Amino acid sequence: MAHDLTFKTSMSFDYGLPAPVSPGVVRLVANNPSPLTFKGTNTYLVGMTELAVIDPGPADDAHRAAILKAAAGRPIRQILVTHAHRDHVDGAAALRDATGAPIYGYGRTDIAAHGPAIQPQGSEFIDYVFAPDVRVDHHDVVEGPEWAFEAIHTPGHAPDHLCFALVGRNILFSGDHVMAWNTTLVAPPEGHMADYVASLQLLLARRETVYLPGHGDRLEEPQRTVRAYLLHRRWREEQVLDAIRGGRESVEAIVPVVYPTIDGKLVRAAALSVQAHVEHLIARGLVTCGDGQTLSGSLAPA
Repeated sequence: MAHDLTFKTSMSFDYGLPAPVSPGVVRLVANNPSPLTFKGTNTYLVGMTELAVIDPGPADDAHRAAILKAAAGRPIRQILVTHAHRDHVDGAAALRDATGAPIYGYGRTDIAAHGPAIQPQGSEFIDYVFAPDVRVDHHDVVEGPEWAFEAIHTPGHAPDHLCFALVGRNILFSGDHVMAWNTTLVAPPEGHMADYVASLQLLLARRETVYLPGHGDRLEEPQRTVRAYLLHRRWREEQVLDAIRGGRESVEAIVPVVYPTIDGKLVRAAALSVQAHVEHLIARGLVTCGDGQTLSGSLAPA
């Protein structure tokens, strides 16, 4: 089943230069490549004579300058944020200051305003206190002069994650929820596997035919990809459960079984992904954890 997943790792772009990806939609790629951000974070400009910006990216003067240059004097009316991970949101305040456009997003008000020191990208990869100017919830519609976006709350990768459907265009800005270049990282406590699976299932009922993700190239036949991702998660969970039944009693011991050829730079992220599956298995009554500390505790079949 693992071999059913195919990834689109080619991508034609130049840092700092806007590239059209659909009529009235251009993409800029921030120069922040990494093992978890691929080529960099995608920023989208939507509109013809007036603009909305989706995911302004990291706090980077050159990237903000590229956004303003791509706007070419057209007013930016709205700044939409898919989630408060710093590679997506840190550039929002400076872009608001430069344009006067309010920031729209789900926000972190109802989510813990602190987190663990160890995260897959380091301790600073989440803006734990991000508060948008305009709170956007599930099925809210954000309207502009030339566009309307329906917000779809898709927690799993992040509790505040939103996808934005471009109304009437069959386009979904999918953030980090569904991407073409790789599977999405689900890393506790920020990530939650049951929520992620439910959010994928939510998208299967929708009709968008193109996804424009937060990293990597556009995704065609997205429902087929979503189904493949659901199968992949089920297969990965079976691997984790088999490892525990085979005597692997910790996340650390499971990682080399599930990811035998992993790059050393991604071992921490892999451990958090295994932890997410372990927590899902515990919630389903299939696994127990001796002291409740799922990352370091002793695991056993239920």
